[in-house]
Amino acid sequence: MAATKPENLTLVVHGPGDLRLENYPIPEPGPNGDRVAIEPGAPRETDEFCKIGRYNLSPSIFFCATPPDDGNLCRFYKHNADFCYKLPDNVTFEEGALIEPLSVGIYACRRAGVTLGHRVLVCGAGPIGMVTLLVAKAMGAAQVVVTDLSASRLSRATEAGADFIIQISKESPQEVAKKVEGLLGCKPEVTIECTGAESAIQTGIYATRSGGTLVLVGMGPEMVSVPLVHAAIREVDIKGVFRYCNTWPMAIAMLASKSVNVKSLVTHRFPLEKALEAFETSKKGLGLKVMLKCDPSDQNL
Repeated sequence: MAATKPENLTLVVHGPGDLRLENYPIPEPGPNGDRVAIEPGAPRETDEFCKIGRYNLSPSIFFCATPPDDGNLCRFYKHNADFCYKLPDNVTFEEGALIEPLSVGIYACRRAGVTLGHRVLVCGAGPIGMVTLLVAKAMGAAQVVVTDLSASRLSRATEAGADFIIQISKESPQEVAKKVEGLLGCKPEVTIECTGAESAIQTGIYATRSGGTLVLVGMGPEMVSVPLVHAAIREVDIKGVFRYCNTWPMAIAMLASKSVNVKSLVTHRFPLEKALEAFETSKKGLGLKVMLKCDPSDQNL
């Protein structure tokens, strides 16, 4: 009887809301495989953006799971070796999988110039707001205020190290900004907006100290109404963020040294066979980070 050919179970996006589990061919790896974390964005060519170290802005970049590029929710996967980073023995695969969201927080805090003693406002206590909080504290922020609509998310932010939380209901952006100033005793030097909501962007402008920095991470509508002149006359720098670049080495070092603890971000775990159920759980907002386990021998469900 012929030996059974191993299967490469793969989660495939066929269209909006159309996810299917299929078997793909097993790619042939090159020599010298290691335990690695994969950076999903890899430039296809060395263009002007790569030359200045900002390869995330390359218009031809390959990015896992951004159609038409396939992702890597599969048993076997092949990737550009330059964007595979070896994991130290004391960093688990699960921590390695969380380097991607952690990188968003690292890049946002870098763009903001977060450093020792800064007061920071983080708008949003979802997954990205949470990693931004963790990184800001690790980079030396003296105090971090986190805002959100959800009491349960804010409770998690407190557990993760937020010094102050504000649950937003019907307050105007100016009112939220005043609450932030009241809690800190001054306006924050840095605001990192992680929701994309127009009102939160407005809050960021009103709340940030004159001469400070507002970083926009959240992806909202293309057109928003903001008090731009209010930012301009107070020299509040507004910076955008597109994913991340040059963050994997720092993230791995932070995890290896235990400077950040990302394990608590994982609230649900599913085997790859239950990928559709995992996405439904995430879509319903039932968890913070939902982990898919592609290795049958490492489930830890």
